[in-house]
Amino acid sequence: MAQDTAAGRRSHAPGRNDVAAPVIVVGLDGSPSSWDAFCWAAGEAVRSNGTVVAVHVVPLTEPAAAFGVPYDYAGVEQARQQVADELKSEAAHRANELGVALTFVAEHGDATQVLTDIARVLHANLVVVGRSAKVLHHLAGSLSHRLTSRNDAPVVVVVP
Repeated sequence: MAQDTAAGRRSHAPGRNDVAAPVIVVGLDGSPSSWDAFCWAAGEAVRSNGTVVAVHVVPLTEPAAAFGVPYDYAGVEQARQQVADELKSEAAHRANELGVALTFVAEHGDATQVLTDIARVLHANLVVVGRSAKVLHHLAGSLSHRLTSRNDAPVVVVVP
């Protein structure tokens, strides 16, 4: 897992030092619904004195490569890294404004599997995602539907 820690840290409330701070994992792809989910997760972290782990997942396959179309792998990977860096910077800025501890993780893979694996490893208290606005996701099954169909961790789907 590639990860970096950013954002201001909040001090724990007196008498709560013996209780682990809640960990909230949130899927972040840069879409408006994922930012809504991030804001909801950050608000929950403020209320519970918890931390947020923002997870950006890049799919392993490319549609152009599947059809044999010439493909600039290095260029695409560079663009993906730039997107991840921009998301990390914006998430850190927003978390810092709210005083929320933030860890940013960028991974390649299936979003459902990556989010559940990270939640399991970190013993997350909650996984938060935004509702997909894509029509195909409503037909083929969205990330939020796939996550809520599992029993790995409580899931909140933020609907704008």
